[in-house]
Amino acid sequence: MISGRKHSLDGLRTIAVAGVFLFHTVTAQMPGGFIGVDVFFTLSGFVITLLILKERLATGGVRMGVFYAKRLARLWPALLALCAVIAVVGFVLPSSGWGGQAGFILPAVAYVMNFAHVGAFGNSIAGETLGPTWTLAVEEQFYLVWPLLLLAMLRFCTIRTTAWATAGLAAAFMLERGALVLAGAPLNRLYNGPDTRADELLIGCALALLFTAVRTGSRVHAALLSAARWAGPAAGASLLAALFLLHEPDTPGPWFTAFWSFGPTVLSLLAAALIGSLVLQPAAFLGRILSHPWLAWPGRELSYAMYLWHIPVYLLLLPVVPSLSVRVALAAVLTVALAFASSRLVEAPIRRWANERLEAAVVRPAPTPEAEKARELVTAR
Repeated sequence: MISGRKHSLDGLRTIAVAGVFLFHTVTAQMPGGFIGVDVFFTLSGFVITLLILKERLATGGVRMGVFYAKRLARLWPALLALCAVIAVVGFVLPSSGWGGQAGFILPAVAYVMNFAHVGAFGNSIAGETLGPTWTLAVEEQFYLVWPLLLLAMLRFCTIRTTAWATAGLAAAFMLERGALVLAGAPLNRLYNGPDTRADELLIGCALALLFTAVRTGSRVHAALLSAARWAGPAAGASLLAALFLLHEPDTPGPWFTAFWSFGPTVLSLLAAALIGSLVLQPAAFLGRILSHPWLAWPGRELSYAMYLWHIPVYLLLLPVVPSLSVRVALAAVLTVALAFASSRLVEAPIRRWANERLEAAVVRPAPTPEAEKARELVTAR
């Protein structure tokens, strides 16, 4: 049911990273900008699961070594470049905002910053310039397990059954987080745990499985199209309002309990409704807006590096640019410029180099009878 790149999803990435940037720089004006992370988690689960399903249906299997190698080639170079720049500048200018940050490099590049935040390696650390890499850590820890679990389920179940099982697993992780909240778990644990964020990624995964299982033109497809006409705009409007109105609770109380028990799941379901609508109705009003090149291109080419660079740039400017408005504007310009340099000089060349060698080293198998049968069973119950 899904084919081709959805440029509106790239535009959604741009909006999400802009929300995170404004949350970290002008929190009072955009207290709900943190939901950009929730959107990223859901979108990541959706896209990665689609990629795995696409290869499995085309060839009857998935080359896991190639999957992990391509993911490292996509993510690691930009992160290593950022860490190298921070280390050098921090050494040369120890009094700058990047001074004293070298100790955070190892947790960042090893994708364990979320564990460092909760004190798994000693005292808990904020990470400062590299603190946002906790989200990368959560995703990479998830993807160490999810592809293997997905393939195991698909070996014994149809895609539709696997979609239901994935949704059930997301609900189980939501209930586990609720139990942690009731048990008095600290906010750091709720915020950074790979398990306490798993439901958000799994909701995206379940959406990808559902869309793969539904045959174009079927009654289920027609029902999804009908729902998308109102669910997508409603979800988009809710998320937009949340950017300006939603305050993330950090002190115990009824709102803290309610939000951390169910809030991430609700935000992810809203993101999934929006993603589903954009995929099903790419030519609708919202899809056309988010597909505009001014939104889609930065989301496709720059959003990852923008996410990496925005906090380091802002912290570097913090002690030297006293005016908030000037500092935020300058941070935005520098973040985009550094993200562009990262994309052109680091990410794209290494990704092309890695993809060429990986594709040359692996013989692509021809579609198997099992793969053909899998295609026929896509809509089976």
